[in-house]
Amino acid sequence: MLISPATAAGIADGTVTLAFRRWDRPRVRPGGTQRTGAGVIRVESVEEVDPDTLTEDDALRSGVRSLAELRRLLERRSGARVYRMRVCAAGPDPRVALREQSELSDEDRRALDQRLDRWDAARADGPWTRDLLRLIEKNPGVRAPDLAASLGRETLPFKRDVRKLKELGLTCSLPVGYEISHRGRACLG
Repeated sequence: MLISPATAAGIADGTVTLAFRRWDRPRVRPGGTQRTGAGVIRVESVEEVDPDTLTEDDALRSGVRSLAELRRLLERRSGARVYRMRVCAAGPDPRVALREQSELSDEDRRALDQRLDRWDAARADGPWTRDLLRLIEKNPGVRAPDLAASLGRETLPFKRDVRKLKELGLTCSLPVGYEISHRGRACLG
């Protein structure tokens, strides 16, 4: 489920407690979580609703200014059913604390090296993880398509690789491009 930065911030501060989506079937489950720029969001409940029963209060609780605007947003989507999800903040994104680590314990270093080595070994065209970290370190804030092109790669597979590194707390997304984290520098050091 895509959550805009403004909605994620509203969920984090408690002003947004509902989300509505038009889908053919539910794409999230109660208890599921999603990491956002504002922290981890938890889906507490998912229920199909009749769009004609939505209220102004539903719109406001979903961070939308009016019921008319909520209906317009839902009508722009293609799905047969409308779902109401109760959402809440579930804590900070654990990757943030990882990114801030400027020193690695021997155990952390071993675990990171093993993971990166495994990813490198699985790639038919050879090792890539540390090269990608060095590229980001030397080119902070450069657009993903430009970084990918510098390696002769397509953008979407390149972004998937960067997300893998981000999951380990080694990179950070910027409004444009990426930067290497403190943990990423420690990993390369």
